Formats: sequence, structure tokens, C-alpha cells
Amino acid sequence: MMHKITFIPGDGIGPEVMGAAKKVIEAAGVAIDFEEVAAGEKLIEKYGTPLPDSVLDSIAKNKIAWKGPITTPVGKGFRSVNVTLRQKFNLYANLRPIKTYEGVPSRYENIDLLIVRENTEDLYAGIEHMIGEDAAESIKIITKKASEKIVKFAFDTALEQGRKKVTAVHKANIMKCTDGLFLNVSREVAKNYPQIQFEDMIVDAMSMKLVMNPEKYDVLVMPNLYGDILSDMAAGLVGGLGLAPGANIGDGAAIFEAIHGSAPDIAGKNIANPTAAILSGVLMLRFIGEQKAADKIENAVAKVLKEGKKTTSDLGGNSTTTEFAEAVIDAII
Repeated sequence: MMHKITFIPGDGIGPEVMGAAKKVIEAAGVAIDFEEVAAGEKLIEKYGTPLPDSVLDSIAKNKIAWKGPITTPVGKGFRSVNVTLRQKFNLYANLRPIKTYEGVPSRYENIDLLIVRENTEDLYAGIEHMIGEDAAESIKIITKKASEKIVKFAFDTALEQGRKKVTAVHKANIMKCTDGLFLNVSREVAKNYPQIQFEDMIVDAMSMKLVMNPEKYDVLVMPNLYGDILSDMAAGLVGGLGLAPGANIGDGAAIFEAIHGSAPDIAGKNIANPTAAILSGVLMLRFIGEQKAADKIENAVAKVLKEGKKTTSDLGGNSTTTEFAEAVIDAII
């Protein structure tokens, strides 16, 4: 079966890591017709936006997209390409696997957890305004509908992957309305999954426990902001953002991406780690039902990381982006 997928290289290191990752995916023998479309800072001058209609039209048509990092201006201008895409296509679930790989420098072993992040509301709804010149207000939106949807997604994913525990992360001790609603919904949904252990954890305590004993956790589900923060922190436990893939999933579309940024300071140097981009491609392959190819690639990545001979500088090696990808391709069996 031929899969038609939107391919967005992005900007900064995006074209390098995504170009390398694309070669890896193609080497696994999956029949994919990639429709490449451009997005990023360089398009603002021509289109007035880093996200032209051609990108949105392609995703709407193909339903699946694989994208590289795109620079978001800090404190001004276009709010965020990622947030815009998530809201446009109602990609309500952000799935971020956190996993240790042998050979990668880390203080930990045997971490294999999933962070499931609500992707469309919370403070990321972007409802904020100035109050005079000396104060600003941002409104946190948590709804029962979105909370039910993301918690059910977390439990369903746990069942699908044979996982045993779901932890709801919140700050309901302080934000009794918003996070209180999320917590109450989580408890109600959990009753429908008696075969899965359920617990809840205040977000600051969760941060500490993740650092102390990350191997004790399995699936974590939480509102948008906490998911953004904890997934980056958890990536640091297993070797950094260069190893962290992500999936944005909705009822009618899905977008897969590395969770790291565009790193413009090293763009064009062919030194960026493409592992996260490759593993985001693995998530995409699993989503479209290409399990055998996904296993082949993930096993090949694990082999290259374990051997440690062709890793990039962030992992203590001196190989280029291209060399790492070529090593993974050579390891595909």
C-alpha cells in the first residue's frame, strides 16, 4: 500500500535532520509518497506567515504529516507554528515517549515511559491581554470534554501497548477549578479501566519523583503546560532532546515531529543529532500500520547508539548528521 504523507523539512537544522531521517525511513522499504511543502521563518517575508496555505492544504488532504522544527519568534510576531497546527487540526493528544538506550550517557537505566499531553487548551489557548501598561493576564482554559478525551487516550494507549499504570499530573491543590476539573475527570475515566493501575500526582512532586525514580512510571497524562515542561525535563533523563520524538494525534489528522527546536546556531553544519527525527518517523510508521519497518529502524538506531562509534557530538561522538543516518541505514536488517 502506498502512503501519501506531507513532508515539512522546517528551518534551522530541520532540513538536515529531516533529510537524514527521510533516507532512513526510505531504506526500510515502506511505500511512501512524500509531498514536500515549505514552512518557516524565510516564508514570512513572502507570505506574511511561516505557515502558508500550501502547508495547511497538504495536511488537510493527506491527513498525515511529518515535520521538522520551525523557529518561533520569542516575545513577538507569529505565536507558534506548532500551536497553530495543533489547534487547526484539533490534534488533541501529544504523545512523547521517553526511553533509555544502551550506550547513551545517562544516570539512569530502564526508563520507558509515555508522556501524554493535552494539546489544544490550557494556557496555550493563547487568551491573554495587557491590563494597562504594567500588568498582563493569561486565561487558563480546561474543559471537561478535552480532559475526558486526553485521559481516555492515555488509558487506551496504555492498553494497546501493554502498560500497567497511568498517572494523572495536576496542581489541583492550588487551581481547584481548572486542575480540579482535570483531576475529577481523570478519576472518573479511570473507573472504566480497572485493569490499569491509576494514581494522581501534584506536578511539583512529580518533577521530583521523575528525577529520583523515573523507572517507576509508565504513562503520565496531564494538561498542556505541564506536559510541555515535564517532557523536556524527562528527555534530559535519557540523553537530551536529540533523542526525543513526538506525535500530535487528532481524530482526523496526525503530525509527527522531534520535540527539539530549530537550533539555528548550528544550522548548516551537519552536526545535529537526527535521532529524534528518525524516531518520530518510527512513531509515524507505527501509526500507519507499518510495524515491521518501525521495529527494524528502532532496532537499528538502538544498535548504533549502543556501539557508540557513529554518534554525534551531543552524545560524546564526532560523527556528522549524515554519518549517523548512514550507520543506521547500514544496521537495518
